[in-house]
Amino acid sequence: MASKQLGLAGALLTLATASVIALPAAAQANPGGGAGQMYGNPAAAAPFWRRQHDNMACAEVAVADVVGEITGNQPSEDEVKAVAANTPNSAGTGPIFNGNGTDPWDVAVLLGHYGIPAVRGQFTIGTLAPELGAGRKVLAAVNGPILWNQGGDRTHENHFVVVTGIDTGANVVHLNDPGVDNGRDEVVPFGVFEASWATGAHFAVIAK
Repeated sequence: MASKQLGLAGALLTLATASVIALPAAAQANPGGGAGQMYGNPAAAAPFWRRQHDNMACAEVAVADVVGEITGNQPSEDEVKAVAANTPNSAGTGPIFNGNGTDPWDVAVLLGHYGIPAVRGQFTIGTLAPELGAGRKVLAAVNGPILWNQGGDRTHENHFVVVTGIDTGANVVHLNDPGVDNGRDEVVPFGVFEASWATGAHFAVIAK
């Protein structure tokens, strides 16, 4: 934690018709329709997990994870924070990071700084799965207290995680979660992830 709460209503409505890549609209537990399988490679992603040191820098740490996975050259939390502190945000109101969290909308901007194209929008577990299966990386805006079964504000997204795998046989999602000490390859049931993710209107960033 923490990311800034999204102003999602208008923004995602626009994205839903504009920039989300064409994906199957499956929302069921098993996107493939047959026997369950693992989409993504949590074991390969696990070494890139880092515990965030700044409570407000979850998005920056998630970006560092994905940059490391894709390029093999993982920046530090402080390095990504420095980039974010010197890069204008999408709203044009200041830098991406000012010490008070990062708007999830700007995660794609940070990835772009490292030469990684990305799309932003609303997804389902079923539409994330083939993206992971194709080797793409997924970052999702979620609610920390729901994800960790802790007290706190459960009404909106306030955290960013890297989704590293979707196991449709076990009905679990694998995460690199920078917000907890046991966040390396954190495994959560579909229902818990869905409830946490729904608070952010199922917003995700797909790194291409």
